[in-house]
Amino acid sequence: MRDLAEGVARFRRDVFPAKEGLFARLAGQHSPHTLFIGCSDARVVPELITRSEPGELFVVRTAGNLVPAHGTGPDGVAASVEYAVAVLGVRDVVVCGHSACGAMTALARGHDLSGTQAIAGWLRHADAARARAARTGDVEALVRHNVLAQLASLATHPSVARALAERTLTLHGWVYDIPTGRVDTLAPTGHPTTSAS
Repeated sequence: MRDLAEGVARFRRDVFPAKEGLFARLAGQHSPHTLFIGCSDARVVPELITRSEPGELFVVRTAGNLVPAHGTGPDGVAASVEYAVAVLGVRDVVVCGHSACGAMTALARGHDLSGTQAIAGWLRHADAARARAARTGDVEALVRHNVLAQLASLATHPSVARALAERTLTLHGWVYDIPTGRVDTLAPTGHPTTSAS
């Protein structure tokens, strides 16, 4: 906790003064251009990877970058997606998986999750990806299949489906490689199309 408190002090002393005008503007407006759905993994920091300024990304982070399909019950991910798309009017949505993902590793390698019921239940949202990657047992293949499965799940949300139909929204699948910093974009087949290093 001490490190966090020291970080806040450095932010107030070194960072905030240089961006005071930006924060003053942000106090009265909230208009991010992109919804970034990434993993909760502490090694994957959307703003750092994309070099985005405060206010540019609306970020949702979940274990395994999972997006439950649209349902009728209360759902924090669904509420965040709907707010970003229907209220804030983001133009792009990125679902970003990453190398060495703990959630995907547990699924690919068949880890015993019986002692962690909440995790086991949550990871059921990766069942479609798991079925597609079942032949390989490869973590990296599952990471890629999972990004594509979550994009498909995202498209079941009415706000997303409406924006896609109106061509005001574009969905993107990314895979971030932690040791190299490489980001691959995925085509519907699951293979990389382009990358940034």
